[in-house]
Amino acid sequence: MNNKLSPLRVLFAGTPDFSVPTLAAMVNNPETIRLVGVLTNPDAPGKRGKTLKPSPVSQFVQEHAEGVAVLKPQRLDQAVRDAVAELQPDILVCVAYGRIFGPKFLALFPRGGINLHPSLLPQFRGPSPLQAAILAGLHQTGITVQYLSQKMDAGDILLQEPLALVGDEYAHELLESTASRGAEMVLQVLQDLQAGLARPEPQDHSKATYCRIITKEDGLITWSDSSIEIHRRVRAYRPWPGAYTYWKGLKLTIHAAVVYNEAQSSQQPPGSVLGIDKKSGILVQTGDGQIALQSLQLQSKKQMDFKSFVNGVQDFLGSHLGGIHE
Repeated sequence: MNNKLSPLRVLFAGTPDFSVPTLAAMVNNPETIRLVGVLTNPDAPGKRGKTLKPSPVSQFVQEHAEGVAVLKPQRLDQAVRDAVAELQPDILVCVAYGRIFGPKFLALFPRGGINLHPSLLPQFRGPSPLQAAILAGLHQTGITVQYLSQKMDAGDILLQEPLALVGDEYAHELLESTASRGAEMVLQVLQDLQAGLARPEPQDHSKATYCRIITKEDGLITWSDSSIEIHRRVRAYRPWPGAYTYWKGLKLTIHAAVVYNEAQSSQQPPGSVLGIDKKSGILVQTGDGQIALQSLQLQSKKQMDFKSFVNGVQDFLGSHLGGIHE
């Protein structure tokens, strides 16, 4: 008697780099998963020029999953639902696809859909949970695999793990680590669902908190904020939109910084470039304390460490940073 379970037929939905590790995990586990199709955003213009580029998920399929159907619709309309139905999927796996699924779409999947979310749900439902955790100064966040539901990130929890934060993490580092561990968690959940071992638990909706879509303007530094708040902004908004200020009308992006714990009282206004600490960085006065800038990038220039930056921008020390109109 053969008790071997048939692989789950999976439609994967995802778009950015964060999605790729989960997709790779499924491609590399054919005994558990049969990837019948991929849903991703349409090709979009690259950073330079107007040439359309496929999403990281689409690119991965081209290079590592030849023959898998890739759908890139502008809308999840009837034509898309018909195309998905032809693939006969059992379950939908979503990792940062970037769109909401309606009831007609979810009805195409006999086993429903699951979603990877990098927070301890119900905390920080929404599109930017890792950035929200850094900005809030939390000592812990986490990773959750949940059932998809009609309300954003409100489905029953299938697997959840905490993740300790020490206060120096950057968003790009957390995105990478949670994407990697999250892929393992999604695979575990799929195996549990296949074997009938999954035990979903409802969320406590009364404890739900939310985060929002990040805009380019969110990266603008307000120097009257405290050094701790500015440090969190630098860490939360790397790689995008980047924490930035202006110097003599030029955009200045701050890629790395630390709170300067040896700060002395200063009568200079917030945004004043006070000097340099050869170990810590370029010292800037904030509304409360000082921050040391360690990696900077002036508009149209390459990113530089603070020593190279000061050597290349002779009149930077003693100047003032602030809004473009200041």
